[in-house]
Amino acid sequence: KRKGPDNPEDIHTIDSCEYIWEAGVGFSQSPVHSPTNDRNRTEILKLLLTCFSETIYMNPSVELQSCPNKWLTYFTSNHNRQTLPLFTSLINIIFSYDPVGYLPYNYLLFTDTREPLVEVASQLLCVTLDIFSFSSSSTTTTDQPPSSPTSKTPIGDDCSNLFINYLSRIHRDDDFSILLKGFCRLLNNPLIQTYLPGSCKKIGFYQELLIIFWKFCDRNKKFLYYVLKSSEILDVIVPILYFLNDARTDSSKIGLMHIGIFILLLLSGERNFGVRLNKPYVTRAPMNIPIFTGTHADLLIIVFHKLIVSANQRLQPLYDCLLTIIVNISPYLKSLSMVSSNKLIHLLEAFSTPWFLFAAQDNHNLVFFLLEAFNNLIQYQFDGNANLVYSIIRKRQTFFSLSNLPTDAQTIAKFSTKFSASISSLTSSPDKSEIKQTIFQTNSKPNTDDESTLNTENIQQSASGITNNPIVTSLAETPSIHKMTERTLAASPSLNSSQRQRSDTNSEISPSLTQSTSPTLSHVGSSSNPIHSLDNGTWSPTSAWIQSWKGKLPLQTILRLLQVLVPQVEKICMDRGLTDESEIIKFLQHGTLVGLLPVPHPILIRKYQPNSSTIMWFRTYMWGVIYLRNIDPPIWYDTDVKLFEIQQMKEQD
Repeated sequence: KRKGPDNPEDIHTIDSCEYIWEAGVGFSQSPVHSPTNDRNRTEILKLLLTCFSETIYMNPSVELQSCPNKWLTYFTSNHNRQTLPLFTSLINIIFSYDPVGYLPYNYLLFTDTREPLVEVASQLLCVTLDIFSFSSSSTTTTDQPPSSPTSKTPIGDDCSNLFINYLSRIHRDDDFSILLKGFCRLLNNPLIQTYLPGSCKKIGFYQELLIIFWKFCDRNKKFLYYVLKSSEILDVIVPILYFLNDARTDSSKIGLMHIGIFILLLLSGERNFGVRLNKPYVTRAPMNIPIFTGTHADLLIIVFHKLIVSANQRLQPLYDCLLTIIVNISPYLKSLSMVSSNKLIHLLEAFSTPWFLFAAQDNHNLVFFLLEAFNNLIQYQFDGNANLVYSIIRKRQTFFSLSNLPTDAQTIAKFSTKFSASISSLTSSPDKSEIKQTIFQTNSKPNTDDESTLNTENIQQSASGITNNPIVTSLAETPSIHKMTERTLAASPSLNSSQRQRSDTNSEISPSLTQSTSPTLSHVGSSSNPIHSLDNGTWSPTSAWIQSWKGKLPLQTILRLLQVLVPQVEKICMDRGLTDESEIIKFLQHGTLVGLLPVPHPILIRKYQPNSSTIMWFRTYMWGVIYLRNIDPPIWYDTDVKLFEIQQMKEQD
């Protein structure tokens, strides 16, 4: 072992790679664990974090774009000779940490000096991987494998930040395995259930882990592709869905929901993500959701449905992201359960009512997303999705109503008047929860479990007396889905034999079919949900606006399916006296639509694209998390923070 320098001025003689803190990525030696070293390193990292916090005192709209963080710029540049061992130490100390161990209640018997170090290391790693200069080409792709995982050849626009440079150059499968196993172990920690209550230690830095996972996937595409090829990706997805479901009724966790959805959006842009979701969901996470037998795709759809019907208005900017994820994975989902099929149909019922469509200028986009998902499932995975086809047949009036959506000014005015009156009566109510419950009610039987479980949760939380941190930080504006994604053509899944035989020449849908079986316009608005989105602006729907998008609704495939299958189902029910839906589903499973459906359309995948709005959102969220995680001792409390607002949360009764 080499002896250290005798004098402070000789510090430059140290080969700091010999002092990496933990074995793991790029370093195989495991140093002796020293609690004293852990405490000292924790304090040093907190000091560095404080020095780097100049960002939170900058105005996000002006100063951040013109004044770089000098401390952070120097620390991550080649002027700092210790960047490589520091980067390696941070990631290894994080991903080697196991908070559980092998002895129940071990955290009560021994002082864990490693957890505080891992927490502040994760925060510092988030900060050092922040991007301060953005261009459209700032994302490193590393198409060619580098000669070493830490080569210093510049790549992209971020070569000046050596932490990002080193991250982008990790390429060995063994290193990726260490990182992915670490993510899975730590993210699943809050989900651990044991027979001995409280026997396992629960970590609190999962938000930092999600930020790191996002940055790793965004900055190192080889890591992203490795994750998507591995079956362990599902051990990352389930915790994210757990966090989303757990946070849906808590306004203080809106940032956690954003980053979870952003990660799923990033992953959904790749084909392997949708394919992996077909794996059966067997290990049950402690989530308050309907019981179902199905795949991880069913779990994702059910959780997304609960997010949307939770009536949290702060989630409305994320509806586009949620449905974009469903659209991206839909061509690859081989078999949806009846529960998730009903959830998708219920969303279409809610979003396709005139009350909702006429409430805001962009609400019809949600209908387009859902119809595109249905078309993908029918065109590419028809044989295994009899449950969805059956649900579509049961709720066919929803699709007929869409095809006959009124465009005359008189009917539009009638719905607008009814909508305004309903909202006025709701907003005058002293009980705000009444607004939330009324906005997304439904008479549809399969969804009654959502209402009951939501109310039960609220009662249980109130009875337990558990309150959240009373201090929260504001977030930057949520980027629009158009800024975050770019549409690309994807390779089509292999078509089955029945799909290969479909004819290119398909007759048009008979207008009489939709007209004769559609409900009268006077019942369209009352058959399902009122609207979920409130537009407080001066915009109002017009006949020209509705006509501009109504004719583009992708209804042809679904109406063709209904035109063919509805008479067949009605006939077999009458001939055989069928009343059991399982028998009808069996009939649909053995049915065929050879030559009857249109030729499968090209698959459009909306892939995440780096943009300045998302970078600003992540910076604000990241520093907000760090601020709240360092209240005791209060490093930045009661200082002139400009990056975000500090808000006091009122305790809910």
